[in-house]
Amino acid sequence: MSDSGDLAFELPSVKAAEKQRAAEVLAALEKAYPDAHCELTHANPYELLVATILSAQSTDAGVNKVTPELFKRFPSPAAYVASTPEVIETYINRIGLFRNKARAIHAAMRDIVEKFGGQVPRTMEELLTLRGVARKTANVVLGNAYRINVGFVVDTHIERVSKRFGLVDHGASVAMTERRLMALFPRNHWCDASHVLIFHGRYSCKARGVNCNMNSICDAYGTACECRPGKVANKRVARKPVAKVTTKPIARAAKGKNLDGACRNERPTEPAIAARPPMTA
Repeated sequence: MSDSGDLAFELPSVKAAEKQRAAEVLAALEKAYPDAHCELTHANPYELLVATILSAQSTDAGVNKVTPELFKRFPSPAAYVASTPEVIETYINRIGLFRNKARAIHAAMRDIVEKFGGQVPRTMEELLTLRGVARKTANVVLGNAYRINVGFVVDTHIERVSKRFGLVDHGASVAMTERRLMALFPRNHWCDASHVLIFHGRYSCKARGVNCNMNSICDAYGTACECRPGKVANKRVARKPVAKVTTKPIARAAKGKNLDGACRNERPTEPAIAARPPMTA
C-alpha cells in the first residue's frame, strides 16, 4: 500500500535527510516511552469515540474520572439514543463544555444507530459526518480502535513537540502539521508515533519544557523552552527590588505603553545562551 494513494489529499514531498531525522527522533522517543498508548480508558470503539469527544479542551485524566459511570449508565449507542442530552449532561458536568459535548454525543450515537447499524464507522469520510467529530477524533478512533492509519493525530502536545524537534515549521497550521508528519513517518507507524509524541509532550516537553529528556536531539533545547543550562524548570526567577526614585512630574505616556514605547509587561532581555552540544548517535 502506498503512503498516499488512497488518501484524500497529496502528501508534501520531504527529503531523505528529513525522513532520517524523523526516524532518529522516533527511535529515541520509542526508547524513552516503550509503553506509550492511548490513555483514554475504553473497552470498545464507541466508548473510545465518546471519550475522545469529551477530551476536546480537556485532559485525558479528567475524562477518565467521568467515563466509568457514564459507560455503566449507557452500555451501547442505543442507550444514549433512548436518553436525552440533559440526562447525559449529569454524568459529564465536571468536563469543560459539557452541554455542547452532551448534545454532540447524543447526535453522534443517533446517527450511528440509524445510519451505521449501531457500529462506529471504519472510514474517515463516515466518521466526519458525525456531530462532534473532526479529523483528530476520527484519527484517534480509526488508529486505536481499528488500527487503520489514514491520518496522523495532531493535538496540542504533538503540535508543540513536532515544532520544537524541528520536524514541522513553527508557522504550520494543524492541517499542514498533520500532512507533514504523515510524509515524514512510515504509514504503519502513524498511530504509534502519535502516542510517543503525546507522551513526550504530556510528561516531559511541556509548554514550559519541564523534565526534558531529549536535549541531545531537540532543535529547541536552550531556545524555546525552560530547559536551559543553569535554569530551574517551572520556576520563575525572582525580580530584584527596584529602588524608588523621586522625579518631577512628566507628561502622560501613550495609552498602553511606557514612555519608551515598550510594553509594560515586556520581560528583560536574557543573556545569550550557549549552543547545545552536538548531537550524539
